[in-house]
Amino acid sequence: MKKRNALKIIATYALLTGATGLISACSKEGPSFAGIDLTGADYAKDFALTDHNGQLRTLKDFAGKVVVMFFGYVQCPDVCPTSMAELAEVKRLLGKDGERVQGLFVTVDPARDTPEVLKGYMAAFDPTFLALYTTPEKLVELAKDYKVYYKKVEGPTPTSYSMDHSAGSYVYDTQGQLRLYNRYGSGAVVLAADIKLLLQ
Repeated sequence: MKKRNALKIIATYALLTGATGLISACSKEGPSFAGIDLTGADYAKDFALTDHNGQLRTLKDFAGKVVVMFFGYVQCPDVCPTSMAELAEVKRLLGKDGERVQGLFVTVDPARDTPEVLKGYMAAFDPTFLALYTTPEKLVELAKDYKVYYKKVEGPTPTSYSMDHSAGSYVYDTQGQLRLYNRYGSGAVVLAADIKLLLQ
């Protein structure tokens, strides 16, 4: 009798252990990204900025799309054009899914980056990309909310200055939730893979 009870206990334990294993196997821990996972971050939740066509924009305008947001300026010699060209390449790599990606370029140089200048700059990379701007005063608040650094560096003439700024992109999922920070120089293939996960 004792032997039979012992066997029952062992069999029950085995069933429970097996069930626990099945539950663990079926539970999803979430995707593993190459970029810095910012899921649940309490900053950079939204914005209200004017695009190069004069339309006020917020994250809600891009519901259903993965949004990639980059801070820079038109006269940037390397980081900005490289980042925007890579984002255009990301859209190409994603094929039809590329239509569900929205590129946003936020200028940290509103004095020189007029709507006309910004529109021409975006057209050089992808006609669907939008450049966004705000007043210098509101830009200070926005940069603080997004933890973005930028600083004017004087040049030989008043208009030939440059801008030091953070290099990297914020990535939002299709529900407008901040999910990733993509480091500058990660490459189009890496970003495309992360976006593919967010689109699933």
